[in-house]
Amino acid sequence: MNDDEDRALPAELAKLQQEHRDLDAAIDALHHSPAPDLLRLQRLKKRKLQLRDRIAFIEDQITPDIIA
Repeated sequence: MNDDEDRALPAELAKLQQEHRDLDAAIDALHHSPAPDLLRLQRLKKRKLQLRDRIAFIEDQITPDIIA
């Protein structure tokens, strides 16, 4: 990784983590609504899973490899 990537990854990680928390709140609110839109709920959950995967990838890139 170069210096630009070293600075960009933590910023992207923070942005994705915030979006993940926002989606969690939206899913919870939609789930507890009187007539939840199941298709929208499914799409939000799918996006949340995509974010989780991207967050895990970035965290792996940030964390240095330790050879045991």
